[in-house]
Parts: sequence; C-alpha cells; structure tokens
Amino acid sequence: MATTLIRNAQAIVTVDREDRVLRGENILVQDNVIRYIGPEERPADRVIDASHCFVYPGLVNTHHHLYQTFTRNLPKVQKMELFPWLRTLYEIWRGLDEDCIYYSSLVGLGELLKYGCTTCMDHHYVFPRVGSEHFIDQQFRAADLLGVRFHATRGSMSRGKSDGGLPPDDLVQDVDTILRDSQRLVEKFHDTSRFSMHQVALAPCSPFSVTTDLLKQSAVLARSMGVRLHTHLCETKDEERFTLEAVGMRPLAYMESCGWLGEDVWYAHGIHFNDQELRLLAQTGTGVAHCPVSNMKLASGVCRVPDILALGMPVGLAVDGSASNDCSNLLAEIRAAYLLHRLTYSAKAPTGYDLLKMATMGSARLLGRQDEIGSLEVGKAADLFLLDVDLLELAGAKLDPACMLGTVGYARPAELVMVNGRVVVEHGRVLGMDEEQTRVRAQQLVDGMLQKAE
Repeated sequence: MATTLIRNAQAIVTVDREDRVLRGENILVQDNVIRYIGPEERPADRVIDASHCFVYPGLVNTHHHLYQTFTRNLPKVQKMELFPWLRTLYEIWRGLDEDCIYYSSLVGLGELLKYGCTTCMDHHYVFPRVGSEHFIDQQFRAADLLGVRFHATRGSMSRGKSDGGLPPDDLVQDVDTILRDSQRLVEKFHDTSRFSMHQVALAPCSPFSVTTDLLKQSAVLARSMGVRLHTHLCETKDEERFTLEAVGMRPLAYMESCGWLGEDVWYAHGIHFNDQELRLLAQTGTGVAHCPVSNMKLASGVCRVPDILALGMPVGLAVDGSASNDCSNLLAEIRAAYLLHRLTYSAKAPTGYDLLKMATMGSARLLGRQDEIGSLEVGKAADLFLLDVDLLELAGAKLDPACMLGTVGYARPAELVMVNGRVVVEHGRVLGMDEEQTRVRAQQLVDGMLQKAE
C-alpha cells in the first residue's frame, strides 16, 4: 500500500462538518483514501513539504461544455445574449469531430486540474449526423489520461428549427437514437463503486432544444438505470418566453410535468426562479449549478444564491461552457461569485468560505457524492490541492485561509493537485500529458474547424 504524508501545512481548510481550519498539521494518504489528519508525523513512502502551502479539498465542477474550449474569444459573439449566441455558434459546432472532442477535453480538463478542480461534470449535447457516435467515449479517454474524476452526461437535442426549436435540424437526433446511446454509455461507463472515477447522467439540453417526449422518456430511463438527470433551466427570460408560448407553462412547471423534480435532478443556472419555485425546489431536494461568470458574460442575470442557501437547497458551483466563460478555472469562479454577490446583495451575500463550500461539498451533493468527496476527512477520497502562499502578492493576505479564495483570489496554478491519491499536477504542470504538444495540436484543430465554418 502506497502512503503519502502532506507535512506541516500552513493551513488545512477541511470544509468538514465543524468547518475546521488546522494550522501546522499533517494529512496521511494511503492509496486513494485519507487515513489521518492531525499533528502527528506518520511514516510514509513519500513526504510532501506543505509548510509554504494552504491545503484545500479538491473543487468539484458541476456544469461544463468542454467542446466549447475550441470556440473561445470569438469577436463576433462578444456582445450577444444566449439565443443569438447559440445560433451563431451552432454553425461552427456542426464541424466537431472525434479529434476536436478529445483535444478540447484535454485542454479544458487540464486547465481545471491546474486550478484545483479534481472532479468535472461535462454536458455534451452537440452530435453532428456523421462521426459523432463515440464523442463521450473520447471524453472518458481524455479524463483517464489526465487522472481526473469524470462525470459525463449524455446530452441531446431533439427539437430542431423546423419543429420550433433553436438548433439547426442537422444537429438534432431522434429520441430512439438518443435513448439507445444513453443506455449504451450508462452500461459501459457508469460505475457506482465507492470512489469511482467514471459516472454518467442523462442530460437533454434545454426546453428550447428538446421535445417533451425526450424529457419524459429520459427521466424514465435514468431512474430505471439509477443515474441522475441534468439540464439547463431558467437561464434567460428568452427561455421563459419560449416555454410560455410553446407549452403554456413557466419552465419549472413544464419540467415538473415531465417528471423532473427530485434529489436526482439538478439544473444549470436557475437564475429566474420565483419565490414559489425556489420553495418547491427546496422541498423536493432538486439542485442548481451556479455559473456566475457565464451568467455575467451572456447578460443572463444573477442567480438568487442567498435565497437558495437560506432554503437549504442543493447548490454547487460551475464554470459552464468555455465559450461563455472563456476559461475552465473554478478558483476564478469562486472569486467572481464572491464579488458578484457582494455587489448584488451586500451584507446578505455569501462569504468567501460559503462559496468554497459551494464548490466542494455543495457540488459533491449535486452529484450524489457528498460521502466520498468534497471535504478533507478521514475515510474520504484523497482529492485535494495545495496552493503556495509564500508569495509577494499574498503578503498580508493570509489571515483567513477559508475565505481567501473569494476575498483575495489566487491567480496562478496550484503547487500540487491530487486526485484519488494520485498526484496529477505538480509545480503547476499537468503530469498526464505533454502540455506543449497538446497545445499545438489543439490550436491546429481550432483553426481547421473555424476555417471549415467559413
């Protein structure tokens, strides 16, 4: 059994039930599990000096679109809101192929890892008619190479423009094809064992891109196979108008009619819920992935996080798609969320530590894994990251390690990242790939896809 001792940390922010912050203590990891946290220096095969570091639980990203890594910083979409933004980008995304999916996953997951994210959930829903049969398989391939804990969702679109939906007809699939591939992926990849590295959920894209039949059948299939459900909801007023015109209901009422409430369901964004809807979500244990940077960039609005927290609703943090962020950095998301809510809610805003908890235990709860990941406790997975804090830019800023990621922020890669007991980032470099080689190949693929769209 391999053992690692993280020794003499300046601070260990445990995010445990007692919200403990430990000074000058140690963490013993045996294989993939935390076996001891405390003042004793236990013998180990490897000793990591953390005397210049703060140690945090691995961050958990609860909503992403990794393929969008290849359509970042496009000048023509910078002033658009969601619906025109999507219509413009669909024309580029129809050029996705397996290489694009694999390398965009490597780039996005690599960046997430470098900034302390140890578990990533991805929502892939764009499947061109030709060559897209194994897109999700390619994502798992990339995740395994890097050593990140990966939750894939089999996203889908079944309502094209000719049926009143938003996406082009050549980017939608029929319900039978979607359900058949959903079942295949669950059977192939979904692992329910403790500390599993692979899980799958079902994720029809949004009310304006899928049919009622797909929503209802996806809920039935997911529950028959014991997997979770995810979609975008209440992201924009345009979406609200769409559902009122199309089905005569507000978005949440429509989803409720399709069987989409419960502890196995979480929605991305959740900006435009009213008071009654928030209470219903809290009563049913239905969760929300908060995506502050994306919501600001697309001018979608501000999620009512203080009200959500007061109700005890499940809520996690997420970076959303790289093209609406335009990065994959949960450390930056914590800082942005802190400032957004301070501006919007003043004294009622969540603290920096509240947002760290949202990005760790809150996010783990959305994925149904709060007993395995999300905090530094004996018996939990060894998912953690170390930040070098003996830096000029942090002089005088270390008084509150629990709040620091929100109040001060941290603008460089982690010193070390461990996932499931394995060191995957060291001195700011991803160990599982050649970063330069990956960068060059990724840029070639981006250039090719953009040229094809032109």
